[in-house]
Amino acid sequence: MSGDGPGSRSRRALIAVVLAAPVLLAGCGKNENVLHPASRSEHRISVLWWVMMTGAWIGFAVIAFMLVLGWVRRNRPGLPFGRGEGTATGLVIGLGVAVPIVFLTLLFVWSDIFVIRSTDAPAVSSTSLTVRVIAHQWWWEVRYPGTTAATANEIHIPVDTRVDVVGTTDDVVHSLWVPELNRKIDLIPGRMNRMLWDAERAGTYEGRCSEFCGFQHAHMVVRVVAQPRAQFRVWLANMSKPAVASGSRGEQVFLSHACSGCHQIRGTSARGLVGPDLTHLMSRQTLAAGTIPNTRDYLANWIIDPQLYKPGNHMPALNLTGPDFDALLAYLRTLK
Repeated sequence: MSGDGPGSRSRRALIAVVLAAPVLLAGCGKNENVLHPASRSEHRISVLWWVMMTGAWIGFAVIAFMLVLGWVRRNRPGLPFGRGEGTATGLVIGLGVAVPIVFLTLLFVWSDIFVIRSTDAPAVSSTSLTVRVIAHQWWWEVRYPGTTAATANEIHIPVDTRVDVVGTTDDVVHSLWVPELNRKIDLIPGRMNRMLWDAERAGTYEGRCSEFCGFQHAHMVVRVVAQPRAQFRVWLANMSKPAVASGSRGEQVFLSHACSGCHQIRGTSARGLVGPDLTHLMSRQTLAAGTIPNTRDYLANWIIDPQLYKPGNHMPALNLTGPDFDALLAYLRTLK
């Protein structure tokens, strides 16, 4: 019986708090926060969440109060404050039936009119820019219709601009979700789904695939970079340019090995469409869809053994060493 004493119960409570802490803090540390909206659409979703949470806590507090009151008065006859049985019936009908019906009805009408409709796919005529996103196992292809710009895993958009995001998939079902910008959309083979992004402030917003899509589902990150319109126009103009053919040894190594069969570098004969477009590879912040930073050392290791960082991905290891490998690495580092 000694194990059930106050000290033992305190230790068990402390252990429970320690075990629960990682769960409570799981949403902290990055900016994938649905309660920190950076767009008008997400702001409405956030407000709806707070209203629902507040209502739930008020309801919980009322029920807890009634339970505590009942326990305190468990040995006393009658109701508190000298009320009769009619008061009890009124409380049950009012708090248990009428209030929930009114609250849920208002919540339904509000969410349908002001929230759901604001997050619907936008009318094409109401947007100024279209971004096409194609999901792959396990990376994101990004294109800007009307231009030749193509990139991967990093979507640039201008602030204070309504952007029509059109998504599909090249293989299995994926789901695109950037929590601070809007709801998620499922990406289904053979179907185009759309949603609106309208970032209110500049910044980098992280998202990911939110539908299990295979072994490396957890390592399928997308970054949305919202920037002032002038900066975005400069970026888009640069992305639309082909790479400058250098005739270097590194370029020849790229074109003569398996690289060109899977990747495209606009401005060269490399026309592969299996992997990401590498025309402006060094303009991106990360490699392997957010798995590793885009630095020289990580790029070198990725080329040598891509399975080290992302097991199961479709990129084969290149058996390159010595001068050929150094030349290839140097060439890729020029693709800005």
